Amino acid sequence: MLRLTTIIPLLLVSLSFAEEDAPKLDTGDTAWLLVSSALVMLMTLPGLALFYGGMAKRKDTLNTIAMSFVAYCLASLVWFAYGYSLAFGEDIGGIIGSASKIFLSGVGVDSLQDTIPELLFVMFQLTFAAITVALVSGSLVERLKFSAWVIFVVLWVSLVYVPIAHWVWGGGFLAEDGALDFAGGTVVHINAGIAGLVGAIILGRRRDAVLLPNNLPLVVLGAGLLWFGWFGFNAGSAVGANGLAAVAMLNTNIATATAALAWMFTEWLHRKKPTVLGLASGVIAGLVSITPAAGFVNVFGAFIIGLTAGPICYFMVAKVKEKLGYDDALDVFGIHGVAGIIGAILTGVFADPSVNEAGKGLLYGNPGQVITQIWSVIVTVVYSGVMTAIILFVAKALTGLRVKEEEEITGLDRSQHGESAYNIS
Repeated sequence: MLRLTTIIPLLLVSLSFAEEDAPKLDTGDTAWLLVSSALVMLMTLPGLALFYGGMAKRKDTLNTIAMSFVAYCLASLVWFAYGYSLAFGEDIGGIIGSASKIFLSGVGVDSLQDTIPELLFVMFQLTFAAITVALVSGSLVERLKFSAWVIFVVLWVSLVYVPIAHWVWGGGFLAEDGALDFAGGTVVHINAGIAGLVGAIILGRRRDAVLLPNNLPLVVLGAGLLWFGWFGFNAGSAVGANGLAAVAMLNTNIATATAALAWMFTEWLHRKKPTVLGLASGVIAGLVSITPAAGFVNVFGAFIIGLTAGPICYFMVAKVKEKLGYDDALDVFGIHGVAGIIGAILTGVFADPSVNEAGKGLLYGNPGQVITQIWSVIVTVVYSGVMTAIILFVAKALTGLRVKEEEEITGLDRSQHGESAYNIS
């Protein structure tokens, strides 16, 4: 009897601790991630579709928009079938996740990821995979076969995005090394920027490589929608309705506004006129640069990151691309790749442990974090570049990559889809 009176209270106490430690659904966190998922979806459709579609030539508008649309659809199915499992399943050797959740096996209505339904986490991460591959299209527009793009999307999400997402966010080796990437500096933007650069080099230059937007209001509308959706992208990556989400949202806005103005004034001094296209491009440079740092730095760090990204990306697009001679049609590498690298490295400088105890940068006594950030950049650049080249050569063997010269002259709206964006009599 004495033993029972001792054991029973201990069991009750241990059960109470187990209940406290078990994950519990938080309705506030769930509501915020529902909104964030919708916001990130909005970034691809219609945000990126309009941003890219407005920058393309008039005869290629619909094809450019269609590339974002089909990328979102295909990435959704890849993610559901096996992408989520391989990215966020139980780690295997630091390289890939397990196949235990293929076709979302075992992920039910009551499954939780921290304080939100796991199905919602699946949806949130799906939108990241979709916009990442859609970003790549901006380097390849106006000369890539639509059939080749379909093949590329499936293979690239499967073989490039999924592994890198696991390395950084799914418990892989870069996470173990201590790499900081709050919302996708390496996983999304460096990854897409390098893929775009490699694709542009392999495809070769267009007959007319001049960037002459067919509809600047569409570009500005797309940029505005991207800025709006990016609050879900960055603040949603806190995976909760909390102070960290608030910091990430404010940092996103400050860095973006700073980079947009920095690009505008740099262009104004260099070319004597501040263009609307330049202002919109500066917005994107700011959004990209703060993405890896949004939940790690304070507002001053966000300001410096935006101030750095705006002018550097401007000169990358205005001068360096021309000197190097590659035809990155809509400047995916010059903005996403370069701003992503800037943001990733400066995260290692400005990460403030009072904002997020998971990150401590150079200014707070940890110079090794900069080395770790550079290492994560190098790994992403090498892997994305090599695998993108292989995938493009596979697509070339299956369908060919470039449209015929006469199809490029006619425009891809007519040659690939039999339609026109502007049916003006």
